[in-house]
Amino acid sequence: MSLSRNSLILPALLGFLPVLAQPANDDCAGAVALCDQQGMAGDNTAATDPGPCGTSATVWYTFTTNSAGGTAEVSITGIVCPSVLGMDNELGAVVLSGDGSCSPASFLQASLCAGDSVDFGFTTFSLAPATTYWIVVGGLMNDGAILPAECAFNITVGGPGVQVVDVDFDAGPDVTIPAGASTQLNAAGGVGHQWSPTSGLSGNLVPDPVAQPTETTVYSVTATVDGCVFTDALTVEVIRLIAPPNTITPNGDGINDTWEIPGIQDYPQADVRIYDRWGQRVFQSIGYREPFDGRSLPTATYYWHIDLNQLTGKADPYTGFITIVR
Repeated sequence: MSLSRNSLILPALLGFLPVLAQPANDDCAGAVALCDQQGMAGDNTAATDPGPCGTSATVWYTFTTNSAGGTAEVSITGIVCPSVLGMDNELGAVVLSGDGSCSPASFLQASLCAGDSVDFGFTTFSLAPATTYWIVVGGLMNDGAILPAECAFNITVGGPGVQVVDVDFDAGPDVTIPAGASTQLNAAGGVGHQWSPTSGLSGNLVPDPVAQPTETTVYSVTATVDGCVFTDALTVEVIRLIAPPNTITPNGDGINDTWEIPGIQDYPQADVRIYDRWGQRVFQSIGYREPFDGRSLPTATYYWHIDLNQLTGKADPYTGFITIVR
């Protein structure tokens, strides 16, 4: 009587083997696509085909290198094998190159063979850019085992030759803008862009929205590259170009007698205005060459409005209050 993998034969030798469906990816044609650094659960239980490196009960995966190419790193983790008499508990894996025909003669090894019964990983040879490769994972038969390992596991591919973010997809550099100004974001690569959060954006479903946040904001953008979804982020830092103090003490002691505004000298066309509580203008200066001293005004709180009138770019006016204390 021949041994059938889908029947309960020789129970005293093999133990109880449940009847399971054959994996859909148990050959090249059904290979499952992997995305950079996005792990996937796998299982070669009930697979039947032999494979390279002495493996059997193989399952197939595929991945595409980035536009730069280079080495790829494959990791097999979380290996869980049933305790079955006569069955090994060690998996093997290898990366193959091919022409896409799935013909056995078309495949060449793109890595050394690797295997273990616990977590393991390996690095490929240098891979060509923008090229499809295959990973074959299968059970091994060592130490007198008569059945190859059939186990659950997790598989991940990454490395310089597979990395997508900052190679084929990039949110763009961090940006610093003055309060009230705007900047155009420009995500490179991918399709189906979606930005988050939407606050301060002219739109969130385009690669190049205009951003005008009121405070420093981290924007993330999601896009699809070769069927895989990736997310990258950038920071738009919002800074105040000037930071006027809110108190002066014009008592002639030489300390804080005038309203000194750090950085205002960089804006020779700045329009500085101060108003009292009733909205009457009590001071105005273009260029702010002579600092406000408030000596002719009573002790009170006043409100200021400063438009920097920048030669390049534009920022909203700065507003705030200043209190005269004697």
